[in-house]
Amino acid sequence: MSKGKLAKFADMETYENVFQYPYSVVSDVPFAMRGHWREQYFKNNNPIVLELGCGKGEYTVGLAKRYPQINFIGVDIKGARMWTGATQATQEGLKNVAFLRTNIEIIDRFFAPDEVQEIWLTFSDPQMKNPRKRLSSTYFMERYRRFLTDNGIIHLKTDSNFLATYTNYMVDHNHLPVDLRTDDLYKQENQAFAEAASIQTYYESMWLARGLNIKYLKFHLPHEGALEEPNVEIELDDYRSYHRSKRSSLETAK
Repeated sequence: MSKGKLAKFADMETYENVFQYPYSVVSDVPFAMRGHWREQYFKNNNPIVLELGCGKGEYTVGLAKRYPQINFIGVDIKGARMWTGATQATQEGLKNVAFLRTNIEIIDRFFAPDEVQEIWLTFSDPQMKNPRKRLSSTYFMERYRRFLTDNGIIHLKTDSNFLATYTNYMVDHNHLPVDLRTDDLYKQENQAFAEAASIQTYYESMWLARGLNIKYLKFHLPHEGALEEPNVEIELDDYRSYHRSKRSSLETAK
């Protein structure tokens, strides 16, 4: 029998790999491990990679298993979903994975300058009506700069035409260096795309079964240079994705 939310939250309170600091908590209690993730939790000096909006944590756990020499932290505010990945990591004894339950809007409160090497944005909500809420917007890029190493790497993996198009405009408009870019990840034969294609989440397999292409973008975020939002019109997604409403009009990204 599957556990209910209350039971999952009770479990999470006992997990050593889970840190729960929603906005209401961290505003009163500073996060003491900021700048000390390696020595205080991971007990090593390996690179740190974040998955923002990790959901059930499938990608975070998958990456941790694939790359034991790298530390991974899944971040989301939905604790009941995060329980799945946190439980799996606990049961499998994975020491290079942790989960942080918090609001991504305050993500810079948990990591010190240059503490993180890479960020994964996996199937983020496109936030088609509000540019400031898009995890690939310049609003968030400025926050990532506060803890990401200079020219740190950001990966975007999405089924959303809107989010992929918007992010490509944002990257190109700000002249951010691009390593990899594709509108159809699973038709790429280049081995450079193998990392992004190596892990497939439950919902991703559902979207692929429905004939939706998976888009992927890998780019760098330098510390220097002002960032500007692209002033472009982007066609909204015209399909009903899981947990998303159908939209079909145009919106101006400002």
